[in-house]
Amino acid sequence: QVQLVESGGGSVQTEGSLRLSCVVSGYTNSRHCVGWFRQAPGKQRVAVANICPDHSSPLYADSVKGRFTISQDKAKSTLYLQMNSLKPEDTAMYYCAADWNHDTGEVGYAGQGTQVTVSS
Repeated sequence: QVQLVESGGGSVQTEGSLRLSCVVSGYTNSRHCVGWFRQAPGKQRVAVANICPDHSSPLYADSVKGRFTISQDKAKSTLYLQMNSLKPEDTAMYYCAADWNHDTGEVGYAGQGTQVTVSS
C-alpha cells in the first residue's frame, strides 16, 4: 500500500520561507517521477516541481524557478520542497505525488495535501 504524508505547510508573510516534507512508503516504481503539485481554490492543479528518472536535473514550473528547490532523501524515503521568497500567488494546497507520468501528467498517488498561505 502506497502512502504519502505531507507536513510543513503554514502561514507566512511575503518573502517568507517554508519547507514541505513528504514521507513516502510502499512506493517502489522508479520509472516515473515524484514531485509536488499545488491547487488553489477554483483553479486547476499545477505541477510545481518534479524529480524524474529520465532528467538529470529537477523540473520546475516557471513561476517557482529560482525560489523553490525540490530534493529527496532516499534513506529516509522523504521528499522535500524548500520554498523561499514566497508570494501571495503561491497560496494553495500543496500535494506530494508519486508514480507521476511527466508525459501524460497522470499521477498515480498523492498525499492529503498541506496548506500554504502567503499574506502580503
